[in-house]
Amino acid sequence: MLRYPLTHPEILDALGSAGHGSRVLLADANYPFRTAAGPHARLVYLNVRPGLVGVVDMLAVLSTAVVVEEALVMLPETGPEPEVFAAFRQLLPDLELPGVPRQAFYAAARSEDVALVIATGEQRLYANILLTLGVAAG
Repeated sequence: MLRYPLTHPEILDALGSAGHGSRVLLADANYPFRTAAGPHARLVYLNVRPGLVGVVDMLAVLSTAVVVEEALVMLPETGPEPEVFAAFRQLLPDLELPGVPRQAFYAAARSEDVALVIATGEQRLYANILLTLGVAAG
């Protein structure tokens, strides 16, 4: 039996087949899941309805199961930093949270090392985070 809260079989399978340096995209409900994801990425839909399941909820659960080495966020072209970034920082306190403009984020998410894309029902704009998996210390 699993000892952490992540129990979704398809996500566990995708994570189990990913390795160090593989990437996982947690995307908000507005993200173009099919057209802005890597060619090897497994797409898992958790967008049950608007607002359910959220990106922060998914990041909280995912961070109990994997080591996150790096994280990248999508920056808006203008305006203040999205409020959701504070929640990302709280869940990943030891990481920098560099951001890139939307098209550069899409380019990173289309890379061949993206193993998993999780489509959420997150309604906040720019609530997308691209995680790089680290090494699980033995």
